[in-house]
Amino acid sequence: MFTFDQLKAFIAVAEELHFGRAAERLHMSQPPLTRLIQRLEGDVGARLFDRDNRNVQLSYSGKVFLTEARRLIAYAEDASTLTRRAGSGSYGIVQLGFTPVTGVSILGDLLARINTVLPNVEVILKEQDSSEGIQERLQVELDLGLARPTPNRFDHESIIVQRDVMVAAVPKHHPLASLGRPLVPQDFEGEDLINYDPAGARYFTDHVRQFLGQTATRSTQQVTQNVTVVSLVGAARGVALVTGSTRRIQVDGVTYLPLDPAYRGEPLELHALWHRDNRNPALEHVVDILSSYQAPELPSLDED
Repeated sequence: MFTFDQLKAFIAVAEELHFGRAAERLHMSQPPLTRLIQRLEGDVGARLFDRDNRNVQLSYSGKVFLTEARRLIAYAEDASTLTRRAGSGSYGIVQLGFTPVTGVSILGDLLARINTVLPNVEVILKEQDSSEGIQERLQVELDLGLARPTPNRFDHESIIVQRDVMVAAVPKHHPLASLGRPLVPQDFEGEDLINYDPAGARYFTDHVRQFLGQTATRSTQQVTQNVTVVSLVGAARGVALVTGSTRRIQVDGVTYLPLDPAYRGEPLELHALWHRDNRNPALEHVVDILSSYQAPELPSLDED
């Protein structure tokens, strides 16, 4: 098989149509250049030049081969460039895990930011059912995940990309919708509550419990996704507590109401997480972008 040195020699002779000038261009003497061309013709099994003592011309086969030789050299140069860029992190692939509610809250804005700063980094999206599922797949399948924090995961690094507050989602004509004030835990006494499944949404379950305290509610459903929660509220199956960013999910028959700040507790945090042993250079650049990222704010609910 021919070598890149042979290809470069061939291209030089094809462009100069003179072995002496081509040898000077390649900083070599003419006899080794002639031998390179002869070996190349033997390797490809065709005469590439029509030549005599005075003239050198490309043969028909040589004209065809010149196009392919230039393509191969350009491909090799591109491969070297891309390899260097991949090593620096300005080119590459990052596999990003996200949950459905993340997809409707900040994912689009965040991807636009990454694409603007790192246009040669391809982000491959992997939708997951839960934050727990994302964290289990870090390093094994995912480079990065958008998830709610889980305590005591010492193998992960993370930064906060969004802080949110909990709000109420109630059927449009529910009595709570007409109170005209932020809701307190006692307002949910005896209500049918669409709740989160502790096995798949521990983070949200804990926040709901903290807000309600000792308030007695009737748990009618347990689900893992805010999208499902809101759909059930729209079907008048009960009321629910959801993240403020869930308001981006427009479902007929659902009204979102503020909670009294004195009771709603700490903000809900969304983290970008990655495994501390991940050595993907492109990931480092994406994390740099996320470090200064500010999630777009929703219009505030009227809390007066």
